[in-house]
Amino acid sequence: MSALTPVAEDLWIAEGETVRFFGMPFPTRMTVVRLASGALWLHSPIRPSDALCAELDALGEVAHLISPNKIHHLFMGDFAARYPGARLYASPGLAKRREDLRFDATLDDAPEAAWADALDQLVVRGSKVMEEVVFLHRSSRTLIVADLIENFDPKTLGPVFRVVARLGGVVHPHGGMPRDWRLSFRDRETARACVERILAWGPERIILSHGLCVSEDAGGFLQRSFAWLTGQA
Repeated sequence: MSALTPVAEDLWIAEGETVRFFGMPFPTRMTVVRLASGALWLHSPIRPSDALCAELDALGEVAHLISPNKIHHLFMGDFAARYPGARLYASPGLAKRREDLRFDATLDDAPEAAWADALDQLVVRGSKVMEEVVFLHRSSRTLIVADLIENFDPKTLGPVFRVVARLGGVVHPHGGMPRDWRLSFRDRETARACVERILAWGPERIILSHGLCVSEDAGGFLQRSFAWLTGQA
């Protein structure tokens, strides 16, 4: 069985292990983009198994390791050890939290030159707790998200966690930003402007790190997910 699943041309996902966060089981997912240079860009790296690395090596050189927020960094060190020539990119504030890692740059709203022709990016601001860098794979109109939106498959959750996830507003087909994260967005005006910019990108699908991806009506899904912020259902 292949470790990588194609999504579009030069775009793949890889399923990782389930990790626990405050007791809640979170399935994980990594996104892989092959750039025009042939280099590989990895969003939210999962544990690098031999099988996964063999498939990555067949695609190109692992060159860019992306941590999109201050939570998604668990396997950055494992990948850095496996690919010492790769550059590491931190979300705002992560470098201070992971001083054991050598980050080459901190992400902001401007794409790095290495991927500026393939990806748009934006730091979603408005919360001191949850600042996440989201990306748009331009050629496939695919939005790439970590924790900003979650969309758990209820069939994969036990009875207790299914109730918890429903209360949190993160169960398919009604996924969205977890309600506890929503409470941290005190600067609603700034957050709303970020969401409006994401919508203006016109994404046609969404890759999520946690839960079921969105393969159709991505704009409608986003509108519903952020109705609590925009006031538009």
